[in-house]
Amino acid sequence: MKVTTKGQVTIPIDIREKLGIFPNTEVEFEIEGNIATLRKATPKNGKRSRGEEIVARLKGSGTANRDLTTDQILALMRG
Repeated sequence: MKVTTKGQVTIPIDIREKLGIFPNTEVEFEIEGNIATLRKATPKNGKRSRGEEIVARLKGSGTANRDLTTDQILALMRG
């Protein structure tokens, strides 16, 4: 992997996916000796992002009716 003249590198997709790095995701570097570590930045206010809050709130909420078929779930959703 090479650094461009603008100081940019492409983070391989498998690493971006594993870290949850998407366009406009803030990242931070830590330097220790001659090793640079890249990590997804934690929000400055210490809170989760709006998307993370939504996912956390919904996590596990779909497990109550595991026995339902797709047709039954659609019927419930449609009222």
